[in-house]
Amino acid sequence: MTMNEMTVRVNGAELILERVFDAKRELVFKAFTEAEHLKHWWGPRGWELPVCKVDFRPGGTWHYCMKCVDEKQGDFFGMESWGKAVYGDIQEPERFIYTDYFSDAEGGIQEGLPPSEIEILFEEQGGLTKVISRSRFGSEEELRTVMEMGMEQGIRETWDRLAEHLAAIS
Repeated sequence: MTMNEMTVRVNGAELILERVFDAKRELVFKAFTEAEHLKHWWGPRGWELPVCKVDFRPGGTWHYCMKCVDEKQGDFFGMESWGKAVYGDIQEPERFIYTDYFSDAEGGIQEGLPPSEIEILFEEQGGLTKVISRSRFGSEEELRTVMEMGMEQGIRETWDRLAEHLAAIS
């Protein structure tokens, strides 16, 4: 795997993403778990995070709003997409687990859109950090639903933005 290249594998109802980032593991872990970092990179290009509340502890939540601010994105311009994560096991800086939901502005779970159980692993590789994201869905059909919504492209752009943010601060 080369730097800046995200690999994507589907294994049944599980989506596995991997990428190596040019930053130390502790910094990459913080970038995934602290609001002041997430605001700079979470979401595809042309989207911002006007709301980002993180309570990073087992049982704590991360509630956020992605908003499209790029007029060139047509019908998406001005659109808001709310998400909510509920954190499970945390082993800083090696890994954490959360359940990811589509939500509304109040934090209520959106019915009909599939949640996923996500484990993020951070592997030290001589000053670089390999991030492995494992998203487990309730069924292969649920995974197909989010893939058809453009999730892979969105994550690719999001992780590109993370690499740019890490380069700017490290």
